[in-house]
Amino acid sequence: MQAYVGLGNPGDKYQNNRHNVGYMAIDYMIEKITPCVTWESKPKLQSQIVKLDNSLYVKPQTFMNSSGLAAKKLVDYYKINLEDLYVFYDDLDIRLGEYKIQKGKAPHEHNGVLSINKNLGSLDFWHVRIGVDSRDSNNPVSGLEYVLQNFLTSELEIIQKTFAKIYKDLYE
Repeated sequence: MQAYVGLGNPGDKYQNNRHNVGYMAIDYMIEKITPCVTWESKPKLQSQIVKLDNSLYVKPQTFMNSSGLAAKKLVDYYKINLEDLYVFYDDLDIRLGEYKIQKGKAPHEHNGVLSINKNLGSLDFWHVRIGVDSRDSNNPVSGLEYVLQNFLTSELEIIQKTFAKIYKDLYE
């Protein structure tokens, strides 16, 4: 069984934040596969889950920095092999519109990924690193502040195109 986990922060307040691009990517993937699905709340797994065929699509309902708690419960409950785990998240090391899909390769600093590493004891899963940085050199906004800001409308258009490329790489 494959598991596709999108990292983000739960709640409407964070819905369009750059930090929630993992949630947004999972929503995009499901919409491409089948447009009419209902998320199932799994409080014991601290997640919302959609099961399609032999795949799970997951949005942890912990906050970003505690994503590993939900990931560990998911992996243990469904007995998921780490080579079948894909984690989608924002990456400030990558420019907006770009992405990387790599096994075992994480950004230098990402608290959600650090939490998963700590709880699973490994980074040896698929990292779907989605670039969100479109700051210019004259923009002194810190990374922490920046990822908690909402995407601009023009950036959302770029993100949708990025999701389409990721979908093609993963499914076609």
